[in-house]
Amino acid sequence: MPEGYEPRFLKLYRDKVVPGMREKFNYANPMMVPRIDKVVLNMGVGEATADSRKVQSALKDLALIAGQQPVVTRAKNSIAGFKVRENMPLGCKVTLRRQKMYEFLDRFVTIALPRVKDFRGLNPKSFDGRGNFACGMKEHLVFPEIIYDKVDQVWGMDIIVATTATTDEESRELLRLFNFPFRDQAQKA
Repeated sequence: MPEGYEPRFLKLYRDKVVPGMREKFNYANPMMVPRIDKVVLNMGVGEATADSRKVQSALKDLALIAGQQPVVTRAKNSIAGFKVRENMPLGCKVTLRRQKMYEFLDRFVTIALPRVKDFRGLNPKSFDGRGNFACGMKEHLVFPEIIYDKVDQVWGMDIIVATTATTDEESRELLRLFNFPFRDQAQKA
């Protein structure tokens, strides 16, 4: 990325999110305001037990979406009923931080989510009790980096947004100020 470049969502955090959070939760100083720590993208490839090349396809697609190289996730135990052997590749994941994280969140909120068919908003109850948010997507085709004609299979993916917030209420407000379209807001509009 060019020198002096700043992602749009980082600027949004400084200009809109920090003042909004300080106003709502009465933080004494700006360093107390929660922030997004990291974003983890995960693709599980159940068909990998039959064809190990499927993981390579998912790895390639996730690298395009994330903008950095993912790691292969492997089975810890053998499970005969699922035909899974120990150390068998079963998916891939990538952790985004700093600028790449803000760039991904910008594309996710402004481009990918509006392209989801029958999208009615993110579930406002998808928080874990410690301020982290998780959601799943049925198709990875909604991301602009994926060219539909070159995709050999449609993958689902999990997106986990880890924040420094201590409560779900703080985290929900933080993501709402980042323009995450939660279901309760979408139905009011």
